Amino acid sequence: MSGSRLEPRHTADGSFSLFSRDVGEGFHSGLGALSEARAKFVIPAQLDRWSPGSTLQVLDVCVGTGCNTAALLEACNARGLKLNWWGLELDPEPIALALADPGFCSQWEPETLPQLAEMSSGPQMLWGDARSQLPQLLNSQRGRFDLILMDAFSPSRCPQLWTVEFLSGLATLLLPSGRLLTYCSAAAIRRSLRLAGLEIASICAPSGLLKQTNDWSGGTAASPSSLEGATQLRPLSPMEEEHLVTNAAEPYRDPSGHSDRATILRERQRAQAAAMAAGGVEATGGWRRRWGLSSSNHQ
Repeated sequence: MSGSRLEPRHTADGSFSLFSRDVGEGFHSGLGALSEARAKFVIPAQLDRWSPGSTLQVLDVCVGTGCNTAALLEACNARGLKLNWWGLELDPEPIALALADPGFCSQWEPETLPQLAEMSSGPQMLWGDARSQLPQLLNSQRGRFDLILMDAFSPSRCPQLWTVEFLSGLATLLLPSGRLLTYCSAAAIRRSLRLAGLEIASICAPSGLLKQTNDWSGGTAASPSSLEGATQLRPLSPMEEEHLVTNAAEPYRDPSGHSDRATILRERQRAQAAAMAAGGVEATGGWRRRWGLSSSNHQ
């Protein structure tokens, strides 16, 4: 991408972010890039599960500006934890812009930026379409990751990285106690995570980070093991469970592993129409009306 296609922005908490003109979406919530990284990725990771001196194996999917990794690094440094880090990212420009921005650099402790720069330029930073890089990880790192940070653009904008096939691949990378964490609460993604064999929970909605009062979740956590009783996580509510049997829960699919956005969206629409015609699912609109929700949230 050329620089003109990525617009630097500062979010409500003063932290650095970007807006992609190509995608038509910001890299973070306007309410706070740094606050969001901590509330939706670092805190739900529950780092107190590891004793000082432990090494966590972490995969950052869609590294972007590096904010999620930097926030995790800082929290791990404070607890005496080490990282064996891997990253998946298509475009090297976002993190380059972030590391060159004085505002971004001022967000972190002095030791964080050199670590982030070293990791993002090292051999475990895998550049290119994440779908094409995933087999490399599956071949060498299957079942080894403690944490996967999933922060792709929204499913409607980037369905390629939210398909049941791609999410199933990520699930295979997790240790039995590992966690996949994402800001996304969409029914299609939660259903796909369950189809991948994972237990799911809702990330407790962080105060001040939700755009509207009828946002119910701060994101989704998924694990091969039970998440009951985990800090900052809660079981899905009856409303959320009902969401998973509406037509919004139809997964995104990409059996070939290289379909484009338009194809994936079109095939999903066909599957939704077929399911509705067969009478097997509820229209999402009926679910929204029953629970008093607006039409703008959690597609």
